Amino acid sequence: MTTLSIVIPAYNEGRTIHHILDRVKAVQLIDDIQKEVIIVNDCSKDDTEASILSYQAANPGLPITYYKHEVNQGKGAALHTGIKHATGTYVIIQDADLEYDPEEYNLILKPMQAGFADVVYGSRFMGGNPHRILFFWHSIGNAWLTLASNVFTNLNLTDMETCYKAFKREIIQGIKLEEKRFGFEPEVTAKIAKIKGIRIYEVGISYYGRTYEEGKKIGMKDAFRALYCILKYNIFK
Repeated sequence: MTTLSIVIPAYNEGRTIHHILDRVKAVQLIDDIQKEVIIVNDCSKDDTEASILSYQAANPGLPITYYKHEVNQGKGAALHTGIKHATGTYVIIQDADLEYDPEEYNLILKPMQAGFADVVYGSRFMGGNPHRILFFWHSIGNAWLTLASNVFTNLNLTDMETCYKAFKREIIQGIKLEEKRFGFEPEVTAKIAKIKGIRIYEVGISYYGRTYEEGKKIGMKDAFRALYCILKYNIFK
């Protein structure tokens, strides 16, 4: 049986996490692929835990495994925990907010199911899918970080910083991950690029971005950390 492990890191997402779980539950995956949902609560200060446990109890048909960090460690650390416990054929990352649409899992799974891809990135910057217009300098920052990453990895990605990354489980679990915060994206990109014979694909996805007032967390210091990680994992390691 083919299974998709959906790893959801959550920090102070009590207002939205039940909505994203509804969308995960509703999507019908191609080729009768089954779902395994792994939620990692990174020591939220709001009612995230209560929302998750309530949803889990009310929806026994959706297999949800819940983990909680007793100390806040960062998104990357939550992903480490979720990835470690994944048992599916494939692993995909899903933020707990509403910026990315689980209905598009099938776009990402198709190259893998067809036997072409080992890793698939969902790009917010290719194709004709909806893309919310928000911050100019964020888009410039994303473009420059992707360009810098491509220079060192020799990949031609259009969106290195995307949340939607899917992997064959044995590939992502075989990588030693170190970054605890938002450095996960450039780190994992650098490390998969070094795997001999790896087949990386990119597909266009939608993006329903949030403002800071709506709960967006990534900021300028994270962009500088990402640049540092591009240099660290491509040149010094």
